[in-house]
Amino acid sequence: MEKLSSEQSETSDRVLEFDLSAELRHGIAVSNLAYALSQELGLPHEQCYDLAIAGMLHDIGKLKLRSYINGQESNPMVIEELKYVRMHSALGYEELKDQGYSDFVLESILYHHENYDGSGYPSNLAGKEIPIGARILRVCDVFCALSQDRSYRKAFDKHTVMELMIDEIKNFDLEVFLAFQRVVHASQAGK
Repeated sequence: MEKLSSEQSETSDRVLEFDLSAELRHGIAVSNLAYALSQELGLPHEQCYDLAIAGMLHDIGKLKLRSYINGQESNPMVIEELKYVRMHSALGYEELKDQGYSDFVLESILYHHENYDGSGYPSNLAGKEIPIGARILRVCDVFCALSQDRSYRKAFDKHTVMELMIDEIKNFDLEVFLAFQRVVHASQAGK
């Protein structure tokens, strides 16, 4: 029995390390893309910088949910677990609100899963009710999530990612999405 507990602990540690590493890579990718997209949209330099910070921190609330997230890689999450995972943006906001971040950063993090058609969470905001920072993070987060390997699937190629995002265009601010496409195509042309 002691051997089993030791093996479980080692597995848990590896899963946690893998999850943190993947979250950091994802945060960096979202941060870089959010900065470039906010520049493309002509936002003031301070907001571009704030979006880079928000992109890095947007999923920090998941740390409070590791017990629900860890160990689920090979099993689909049940509805009850998804309910808790959907709390991560509000948990991240709560964790960061007294840490000196601007309201722009905090609101971008809190609302980064709101969909333009009002079907998102945590508040079912729609259209321009969603702060611009959150609308930018929404597009960047989806793109980066689909472009990166996940424990349950391989990364999609860029062409497929764009097709999938176009199929879900109702989730995005069209002006932000068109600017996002310019940024992505410019970065691909530069490679």
